Amino acid sequence: MIKQILGRIPRKPSKSSQNDAYNDGGINGIGPNSINSSKSTSAAASKSSNSGSGASRTSNGILAPQSSKSNQSKKSGQVGPLLLSGAYEALPSFRDVPSAEKQGLFIKKLNMCCVVFDFNDPSKNVKEKDIKRQTLLELVDYISSVSSKFNEVTMQEITKMVSTNLFRTFPSPNHEKKALETYDQDEDDQMLEPAWSHLQVVYEFLLRFVASPETDAKLAKRYIDQAFVLKLLDLFDSEDQREREYLKTILHRVYGKFMVHRPFIRKAINNIFFWFIFETQKHNGIAEMLEILGSIINGFALPLKEEHKLFLVRALIPLHKPKCVSMYHQQLSYCITQFVEKDAKLSDTVIRGLLKYWPITNSSKEVMFLGELEEVLEATQPSEFQRCMVPLFRQIGQCLSSSHFQVAERALFLWNNDHIRTLITQNRQVILPIIFPAMEENTRSHWNQAVRSLTLNVRKIFSDVDQELFDECLTTFQEDETKEKETQEKRESTWKRLEDVAASKALNTEAGLVSRFASNAISTSQKPRATSGS
Repeated sequence: MIKQILGRIPRKPSKSSQNDAYNDGGINGIGPNSINSSKSTSAAASKSSNSGSGASRTSNGILAPQSSKSNQSKKSGQVGPLLLSGAYEALPSFRDVPSAEKQGLFIKKLNMCCVVFDFNDPSKNVKEKDIKRQTLLELVDYISSVSSKFNEVTMQEITKMVSTNLFRTFPSPNHEKKALETYDQDEDDQMLEPAWSHLQVVYEFLLRFVASPETDAKLAKRYIDQAFVLKLLDLFDSEDQREREYLKTILHRVYGKFMVHRPFIRKAINNIFFWFIFETQKHNGIAEMLEILGSIINGFALPLKEEHKLFLVRALIPLHKPKCVSMYHQQLSYCITQFVEKDAKLSDTVIRGLLKYWPITNSSKEVMFLGELEEVLEATQPSEFQRCMVPLFRQIGQCLSSSHFQVAERALFLWNNDHIRTLITQNRQVILPIIFPAMEENTRSHWNQAVRSLTLNVRKIFSDVDQELFDECLTTFQEDETKEKETQEKRESTWKRLEDVAASKALNTEAGLVSRFASNAISTSQKPRATSGS
């Protein structure tokens, strides 16, 4: 009976089995035993590597647990037992083995590079880190010189190694409070990835794998799948500029090679933009994503699909809203201009979108908007220009009379563009009456000499083209000015009368109070005399 009871009590697992199931400490990855048996290790981790996810890693370079379908798949995603001190040894070079053994050595080196080291302590595992970097460099050279197609097992091991090293989670900042502080930092203050000496070679390896002619896209799409692409996009939030540059190049190559992923990539970037615009207004990789999109938009076939037009209206134009637009405005402006050059009918939509998000108190942002507006107008046809010129030049008129000289100066520079000047001249009957008051105020009272001289040049352009219209506008402006003076005088006289009436009423009220006080005082003084006489 006692034996039956004791038999039901679970036994404590041995230390060796614990080490096989969990990895603790600074180094996480495979040991020498699993390197020698790489095929069994890759078979155990096939489910996690198919998704391209591997194990996630925090920004300090340490492996972190990755969510998966079951606990069993999570355990199998970790690569082997804890490495003992001195057990991480370099494998033979590809030049030292026969050609028939190079494929097997390639797999072993890939598994060896799945070990992820802690770079927070530079003095820790120095020898092992150097061995891994040299091994990664050998892998880069090998993948560049391979002359046969990569098979399915090799692609599985490649994506597993890349996922283990690259995919990690970044610290989550307080987006609401620290967004602007982060964007105001100088480039020297940006955080650099401590494990970059390894990550750079892994990125180079992934880039050459994707670009290699020996990589069959039909087979590779099973491993570089949508989950893999999403994790690549998550890495764009890295604060390290070097990492974002590599990601930009790699994602562009993935977009070009894997046509099946193109709609998904565009939609995923679209969702990142939505999250950035309407939720956090904090993301480090918006400029790089827009740079990729600029190349993609340039390759759009005509006529443009409705999907692409919606992307312009719902994602690109609202990107002008965040305060940190200066961080990516150059790339955004290029994307917007590409759309207008592809389809001139979109210029009205783009210009009205710019007017919707036009800054009110941010002068530097206003200067950027004027520069982008010039690029859009340069690609605008007369018919589209006429549809939006009234609200457009109302805004330009406000810019002309701005007290910030750079805003007024940038608005006046529009007349230096031949195409824009032609559009304005052709529609001068509508445009000149709108902006004439602003020009006259500039010539009379603007504090900046450069703005006054530029305004005189613009006035001369209009007067040379149509003197009659110019005189009419001048007469109208003088009449309006006279009416404004009369209105101001009437307003002042009305207020003066109201003040006089109020003052007279105040005097009458004060006099009435004095007389009432005196009568009350007399009556109170007479009452005691009457009482004494009785």
